[in-house]
This record gives sequence, structure tokens and C-alpha cells, in this order.
Amino acid sequence: MHPLDRPIWNALTGPQANFAESAGSARRFPPAVTALGALAEVDDAGYASLASLQKPGEATALFLETPSKPPAGWKVIRDLPLSQMVYEGGEVAKSSVLFIELGTGDEAEMLALAKLTEPGPFGTRTRELGDFVGIRNEAGKLISMAGVRLHVPGFTEVSAVCTHPDHLGKGYAAGLMSEIMARIRKRGETPFLHVRADNARAIQIYERLGFRQRRVFQLSVVQKAA
Repeated sequence: MHPLDRPIWNALTGPQANFAESAGSARRFPPAVTALGALAEVDDAGYASLASLQKPGEATALFLETPSKPPAGWKVIRDLPLSQMVYEGGEVAKSSVLFIELGTGDEAEMLALAKLTEPGPFGTRTRELGDFVGIRNEAGKLISMAGVRLHVPGFTEVSAVCTHPDHLGKGYAAGLMSEIMARIRKRGETPFLHVRADNARAIQIYERLGFRQRRVFQLSVVQKAA
């Protein structure tokens, strides 16, 4: 099996095992880091294991082969196709945008930008997953960012790519992605990413950067019923 066929499981049982919250056949990141989780097998035992990890009100995002059909006692909050894209280009061109490194002092602004633009699950501790870079406008406001999320052997995911709606079309996202991609390549790894299958604009940008679709998952956000 290819390591990207089960990216969340392979991250939480491999390079990012230090983040894993585990119970039986379920693994998840701490919700403050990201909502992502995985089951060794998508069956009643897997969901029972996940139930022991979830606290009231929490939800877990799973990458599944088919639309979610959880057992009784669960509800599906979101269910949609998610394209997995892998970088197939050569060396990454140096970014032409003026960026800054994002750190602890930027977390509140990073979370606010993510809430506004919804690039995917983003929490108060997401920055701990690795490098994040951003762009500030002349007033000092964070208007664009990109970073990393899942790490599996030989691959690192580019994630949290977002730009404030007032600053779209200026090449900020592509420039920040190029910087993150170059760092991944320098480590001898291959960049990959996940994007909503209906996000044609983003997919076009990623294709121009050298990404190609590898497969489609079903993103299912599930929650144990109260």
C-alpha cells in the first residue's frame, strides 16, 4: 500500500506519533492541533475506539474510501469529495514574495485568517505541525499564509493555504506555497496536498505549480451523538 493511501493513519503511527491520541484501533490529533483522525479499520470497533477519544461536542475528520456510514449513535457533520494531489515537478523556483516566518506570537491572527477563509481544520496549536510563513500588508495585518500538516515517510503535506478575500489574485498563495515546497524538497521529500474536489480555482493554481491529482478521498467529519 502506498503511504499516501492512508496519510492520517501513517502520520499518527509514524513521523507524527508524538501527537497521537490513541484508543484501540483509533488515532487522532489533539483537537487544538487539527480535527484529523483515522481508524485502523472503518468498522464498529473502530468507531467504538474513536468514541472513547471524543469529548462532548468534539468532531473528527476522517479520510475514507466511500461516503461515511457510521454505526448508530453517530452523526455525519460534513461529507464531501477531497482530491489528493502530489507534486510531480522538479526543483521549486525561489519564491518572489516577501514573506515572514510565523510563530507563537502570530497564532491568534493565523486562527482568525483560517476561520475567515476556511482552508481546512485549523486550531490554536496547528502551528506546532511545522513551518508556517505569511504575508502582512502595509498596516501589519496578516493577509496570507501557508504551512504544513501531515508528515508521512517521504512526503510532507502543504496545508492552511489561504489569503484574505480582499487580497486575492496577487500571487500570494502561490508564492508562499513555493517557499514551503522548496523546504520540503530540500529535505528530500515530496510535497502533497488535499483540496475540495469542487474547488476549481485552487486546483488550477496547484496544477500550475506542478501538482497532479493522485486519488480522491471522502472527507467525513463525524461526531458521537450526545
